[in-house]
Order: sequence, then C-alpha cells, then structure tokens
Amino acid sequence: AEELGRYFRNNMYPGEGTGLLRLHSTYRHDLKIYSSDEGRVQMSAAAFAKGLLDLEGQLTPILVSLVSKDSSMLDGLDNASTNMEEAKARLNELVTSRAKVVQANGSSKKPWMIDGAGIPPNASELLLKLVKLTKKVTEQVRLLAKDEDEKLTERTSYDVIPPYDQAKALGKTNIDVDRIAAGLPCGSEGFLLMYARWRKLERDLYNERKERYDITQIPDIYDSCKYDLLHNAHLKIEGLDELFKVAQLLADGVIPNEYGINPKQKLKIGSKIAHRLLGKLLIDLRNTREEAINVAELKSECMDLTSIAVDEGDTDCQQKNVIKNEESKRTSHTSEKSMDPEDDEDKEIKYRLDPKYANVRTPERHVRTRLYFTSESHIHSVMNVLRYCNLDGSLQGEASLFCDGALERLLKTKELDYMSHIVLRMFENVEVNLEDPKRYRIEMTFSRGADLSPLEDNNLEASSLHQEHTLPIMGPERLQEIGSYLTLEKMEKMMRPFAMPAEHFPPATIPQGFSGYFKSAGVLERLGDRKCSMVHATNHSFLSVTRDSYV
Repeated sequence: AEELGRYFRNNMYPGEGTGLLRLHSTYRHDLKIYSSDEGRVQMSAAAFAKGLLDLEGQLTPILVSLVSKDSSMLDGLDNASTNMEEAKARLNELVTSRAKVVQANGSSKKPWMIDGAGIPPNASELLLKLVKLTKKVTEQVRLLAKDEDEKLTERTSYDVIPPYDQAKALGKTNIDVDRIAAGLPCGSEGFLLMYARWRKLERDLYNERKERYDITQIPDIYDSCKYDLLHNAHLKIEGLDELFKVAQLLADGVIPNEYGINPKQKLKIGSKIAHRLLGKLLIDLRNTREEAINVAELKSECMDLTSIAVDEGDTDCQQKNVIKNEESKRTSHTSEKSMDPEDDEDKEIKYRLDPKYANVRTPERHVRTRLYFTSESHIHSVMNVLRYCNLDGSLQGEASLFCDGALERLLKTKELDYMSHIVLRMFENVEVNLEDPKRYRIEMTFSRGADLSPLEDNNLEASSLHQEHTLPIMGPERLQEIGSYLTLEKMEKMMRPFAMPAEHFPPATIPQGFSGYFKSAGVLERLGDRKCSMVHATNHSFLSVTRDSYV
C-alpha cells in the first residue's frame, strides 16, 4: 500500500512527483482520506498516505491525523441483502445442477451480457474435485499438526481443535526466517491453527449428511490456497497447487456473480450497495468544478481591474482597491452561500492559499484528492454501476461509459485482490469557455490489485514472491478508448439515477468566522518561496479494496 502511494505521487499527477509535495506544503493540495471501519482497511489507508505524501514514522499517528472513518458510506450492504440472496440462489443452481447459462440479450458479440458469465461449463464436476482435494490437503495439515499436539493422533473431531483466530494467527508483518527454516508455518500461525482453518473449510464446503454444497465457501478456499502457496510453500503440501487451480476456476465464476447474475441485476445490486459512495463522488466532482469556476472568474476580474488601473495611471492606488474588492466580493460570496443552508449541505470545508499572501509564482494552481478505502463488495458495486448504467430505462440509447475492449477485459478480470482500485481524474481545459461542457473531461482507470498467481513462472516475479512473500500490484488499465472525450456533464447524467442525492448528505460543519482562506501572513510567507510545476488534474477519486482474505 505504501509503495502504491509512492507510485500515485510520481505517476498519477501530471508533472514531477515532487510537484505534488510542493503543492501540499503550500496549501494548494486539498486532500481528504476516508476509510471503512475495519482495522486492516484503515491501516492500508494510512500506509498509502505515507507513501503518497512521503511521510516518516509509524502508521498509527498518520491514521489518527489523516484518515476519517465513514462506515455509513464504506461499510455494509445496506438494503441489497435480499437481492444478493436471490442472486446466490440462482448461482448455486447454475454451479451445482449443470444448468446451462443463457444469453440475456441474444448477442454473442457481447459475452458480458450472458447470465452467469464466467461460470465454467463443467462447474459441477469441478465442485466434486474441489471437495476431494480439500480433504486431501486437510489431512496432510492434520498430520503436520500431529507432532504439535499428540491428541490429534487419535481424535480428529473439530470439537477438540481451538477456535481459529485469524487476527492472532496472521498478526505478524515481518517474515520470520527462523520459523520457516524450522519447517513451521509463516507468521504467528501454528500447525493447530492451520489445521483448524482447513478443517473448517472442509466441513463447511460439503455437508455429507444432507448431501449439500455451500458454494459461498469457494472464495474462502481459494484465498486459503493462495495464502499457503505464498507464505507456506516451504511446507510442500501435496495437491495444494492443484486445489488452487480448481478453486480459482470456480471462484472466477462465483465471486463476480454474487453481485448479480446478469448485468441488470448487477446494476440493481450495485446501486443499492454503493449509492451513498456514488453520491459522494458526484459531490466531489461538482465541488471541484465550482471551485475551478470561482478561481477562473476571480482571476479574470483581477486581470480586468488591473488593466483599468494601468490605463488610469494610478496603479498603486487601484491595485489596493482591487485587493479590497476581491476581499469584499469573496466575503459577500461566502455570505450569500451561507444564507441558504440547503446549498451548503454538500459543501466541504476548503483551506486555500490566499493569493495576496503567497510568494509563489502560480498561487491559483490547485489540486484536489479524495481517497476512499473500502471493501471488495463496494468496488464490485461501483464498477458494475459504471459499466452497466446505460442499461437503465431512463438512459436508453446511451453508450456505456466503458469501451467494448474494457468491458471484455473486465469480464476476464474475475478477482479484485488487495489494493484493487478505480481512479477518476477530472481535467480542466482552460482554453475552453466556462460554459462549454468540454471544459471538464473525466478519465477513468482501473487496477485489479495484487492479482498475480502464486504459481507464477516468471523468474523475476517468482523470486520476489518466494523471497519477500509479496505479490506486486498490477498497473492501471484504461477504461475508455484513447482519444475519447467523456465530459463531466455526461458522467453526472449517467451516474445520477444510482447515486444518493446531494440533499440527503449531512451539511458540513464550517468553523465560525471561516472565510475559506488563511489570514496568517507570517505562516504563508515562510511557505511562499516554493515553486511548483503546472498541475492540470483537479480531482482524484481513489477507491482501494482490502479484501476479506488471507493475502
């Protein structure tokens, strides 16, 4: 996560990486970070912030000072539980009963429109193989645990095995080479806990008495395989690699379809899970546009008034009047906004560098960054809304926000692993009139995170995997055709039917007497001698996934 933060600093913002740090240190980088309530998600957010801002020290102070928790926006499934249960029931039927998938729109040229897309045609046979291989791996782990606790020699009932505590078992962050050299599991997990983990998966996957499968265990088995192949390869568990391949085939079909069997169902479930987050993203984009308009208008007024002053030959006096007029207009503008509380409900507190105190060449240069760290369910939901929003009845005839090539790649991208992310970047073309929709352009990219097989044969990747026990994060992929132009106006039109309305968000708390600018000349003058390169990107909405897995 920290390395990804550094990558963002150096690559996602136009210009050199140090330019962002100069903007940040001179109050020209408006940054807010939000996280769900889960501890590991919050720590990932703090680590990312550490890399992004080139910070030093432990993560806890960074977490406390920079990361805000928002469980209502980034946690839970809201009212989508019923729809998800319906999807899972249909999914169970497709996987276990050899039912054939059917096309939702009859177009073979668009395979992502098929019901149950991604489910392997021999899913029922793979499920039988999965049960058999899971038992084989569990038995081997039991034998490894026999020396650790002799009671397991004669008794194999799960009742005598201590409860599996994932936080305790996987709590270490550093590789213990001594444990690995001694033939013990990596981390804090002993053989007893490792056996408890596998035994639970074996029991939950298939109920022999009722002859019933629980396909919701497939992702957990896949995660457990991936974890052991990454961290416990030195134990040489026979059949683990084969189990991973079978589990991966099934997981690739099960996981995406848990959020809807077909595109319309995915759109419905996604809009229910992520409606608050989608609404916040629209607010971010709108606030950025309004702020850019205010800055452009203010700059234009300054240029006009300065020109008048030069023509009249009383430059010094008139420039003083310009500053006074700017302040009075700014104060009047703030007062007018605050008179209508409904207009301020979706506004955020903005700390901006006051140009008259700035000793920098371009005080108007400004970048806004909003980072959201959440769960896999929310990433799936946002992606499903963005790629299928044109299927809604109110948007008939509109093309998808994603190009066909991106839709096909996303169909093949089954797993959203750790640090998967979507990036929305808004660019402003200052050469276009303020009223022209083409002044603001949206660019979207996506990464599937640490989505690399632990069985990777590539020498370089395999070396990193086995020595450092890490998987690299995949680079970003474009979701639009090169040269295409997605305006902010169209983005808002396509997302609005599925997003929480701005008026439903609680109003921001504005400090008493705050005008939007810092007034302390002493502080800003000391920061004012820093230079920066031109930054055109005015908004980065980053969604990062921390998956419920062992990776």
